Amino acid sequence: MKKLLYTSLFIVTLINPNVKAQYQPKNVSKEDVKKAQQWVDTTYKNLSQDEKLGQLFIVALYTNRGEDYISQVRNIVTNDKIGGLILMQDDAAREINLVNEFQRTSKVPLMIGMDAEWGLYQRIATAHKFPWAMTLGAIQDKKLVYQMAAKIAQDCHRMGINWDFAPVVDVNTNPNNPIIGNRSFGSEVNNVISSALSYSNGLQDNNILAAIKHFPGHGDTSTDSHLDLPVVSHDIERLNTVELAPFKALMNKGIGGVMVAHLYVPGLESGKGIPASVSKNIITGLLKNKLGYKGLIITDALNMGAVANKYQPGELDAMAFKAGNDIMLFSQGVSEGKKLIQKAIDKGEIPQSRVEESVKKILLTKYFLGLTQYTPKNPENINKDLNNDSHTQLVQNLYSNALTLLKDEKKLLPLTGKQIYYVPLEEAPYQTFANRLGNNAIIKKAGEINTIPAGSTVIVGFHKDNSTAYKPYKISAESKKVLSDLTKNQNVILNVFGSAYALKDIDISKVSTVLVSYENNDDSMNATADALNGKTKIWGRLPVLVNDQLKPGMGLDLNVTTSTNTK
Repeated sequence: MKKLLYTSLFIVTLINPNVKAQYQPKNVSKEDVKKAQQWVDTTYKNLSQDEKLGQLFIVALYTNRGEDYISQVRNIVTNDKIGGLILMQDDAAREINLVNEFQRTSKVPLMIGMDAEWGLYQRIATAHKFPWAMTLGAIQDKKLVYQMAAKIAQDCHRMGINWDFAPVVDVNTNPNNPIIGNRSFGSEVNNVISSALSYSNGLQDNNILAAIKHFPGHGDTSTDSHLDLPVVSHDIERLNTVELAPFKALMNKGIGGVMVAHLYVPGLESGKGIPASVSKNIITGLLKNKLGYKGLIITDALNMGAVANKYQPGELDAMAFKAGNDIMLFSQGVSEGKKLIQKAIDKGEIPQSRVEESVKKILLTKYFLGLTQYTPKNPENINKDLNNDSHTQLVQNLYSNALTLLKDEKKLLPLTGKQIYYVPLEEAPYQTFANRLGNNAIIKKAGEINTIPAGSTVIVGFHKDNSTAYKPYKISAESKKVLSDLTKNQNVILNVFGSAYALKDIDISKVSTVLVSYENNDDSMNATADALNGKTKIWGRLPVLVNDQLKPGMGLDLNVTTSTNTK
């Protein structure tokens, strides 16, 4: 059965049978490759078995948990000789100082990673926020996604980060997905692939490692894997054409990492309730042997409830390594894990060649990322360097290009300088948008709509709380009623500052104009107001299936009007 299962999957044939890290800088010479291999072989030979095992682990570094916690991390770095750190919340300058210290004292350079899908803001609140993947999925010119990733790479270098655990390549086919949603480029496989490739290349062309995640596909889940184990119950045909498709398409594009999810996928793993992250069938059988992936394979965070609730620290790490992972991320038990891995080696359950394979892949990647010439970073002015005008300009351009005009039946756009009314609804701030619209916009609260003259042009803003990527997108019954009442005798422009899924159960049949801005923050609001005023082109396309009327790829173009194109 398993043989049949695997032969039905798409297979990438690799010409070079030697195991090597996939990531290499562009235009690397044969001489450089030879030097790299020499460094790897020499370094590996000079490591004790305990130090080799240490390379397999990445632990978390928080700066908001006090000095006792940091001392614990310092002890793990020093005593367990770990391979890397994942930077978490929240003090950038403190993190830089600690990374400098740990790099200085480590025998082998540390790999420093971060979840920076929408930039370092995901972990560092003082950094500038870039758009979520769902917003990027609406952008038609994927060179802009590349530019964004290149800027994130620049910010990573500024912090001493080498690995951005991004992009998400899950195909979000479930609007109720509690954990992927905005983090996905959309519900269409081809759009996910092209967006993710641009993002990955933007990182790796600038010497920051990427990691496509969450293998074998987290897009159709209704459970948050931080809390419990989600199940993806599709058959092989569906898994091949949707969940696995982006991974298969990107597998031979030189992307340096694949992150494996805490998911139970019975179509790929016959053992009941075994998460993909500890499944030998999925990691070794499918990802490595059948798909032929040669880059670094890393678990999703091992502190997540989907697995942490079921296994002991250390036990989980050993299971993950045995299954075929190279790196155990966010380990909760490094010393215990090392002991259990060694015990399995001594018993003949894991061959020593597996340690050599993984450690040499890790070392080679570190070499190509320039870690053998690490120079300490300067913490001064770090917050300004991560959040300045260069970020604002790029980000507003991204939001501008994502804007999606779903209908404009009465040709209400662009606004022509005549008086309009603006009704802000839902729970999030809106003043930035109102200010940027200009003096012709009169704000009316929900309780004041009866004072708007009949036949007026009225913008209704659904301003959803976007303080995190996981906030609910649903629109309240009160807001739906206000919208419905306004359509009776006004010309309505509905502007959704939130997920396109917010339109899932909204009746827009009597709404003339519908624009999706995807997010509610200063950059998106400024970009939207400029577009409504005709200063920038609108040409985004819907990245997700919302309902039977609103399908992926929908969107109208609205060109710049020269009469209002003033800065």
